[in-house]
Amino acid sequence: MPTTTIPIEDLMQGMITNLGDSLFDLSYRQPVLLVFLRHFGCTFCREALADISRKRASIEEKGTRIVFVHMADNEIAEQYFQKYNLPGAVHISDPACQYYAAFGLSKGTFTQLFGLSTWVRGFSAGVLDGHGIGPQLGDGFQMPGIFVLVNGKVRDSFIHKLASDRPDYEGLVECCTV
Repeated sequence: MPTTTIPIEDLMQGMITNLGDSLFDLSYRQPVLLVFLRHFGCTFCREALADISRKRASIEEKGTRIVFVHMADNEIAEQYFQKYNLPGAVHISDPACQYYAAFGLSKGTFTQLFGLSTWVRGFSAGVLDGHGIGPQLGDGFQMPGIFVLVNGKVRDSFIHKLASDRPDYEGLVECCTV
């Protein structure tokens, strides 16, 4: 759960999307699946984008808005969202990782980032599934996470234990199907 001295409502009011909306306001319009990504060069970030792209229609049909948080500038992010068939993606740039930290997402340990199970999954996602790797576009040690927001509150979350964890995005939004 979020670990900030600033009330989460105030924090979300300051999180402005590429469309100019505050995350707080969006969460009052409809449930939000807030996806904090690893850097775009990471094979697991690319896998997450592909997974969400495949499940986007199902998630949105349940009345949930997907919002991404990333560490790149918005122009670079748009290129990746287009590449992974996520046109019109709503996103928030956080190159300093201040929102990551405020939501309790830490820097990864050696095991979380480079442990055996992460290497095995990395080979599968990067080589076998074709997600590859790219340039580091952000903090390579930053861990990802997912939060479901409703009316300015966190209703559910998935905090990655390993960089290679693969969340059930559709299952997360079941808590707030409209």
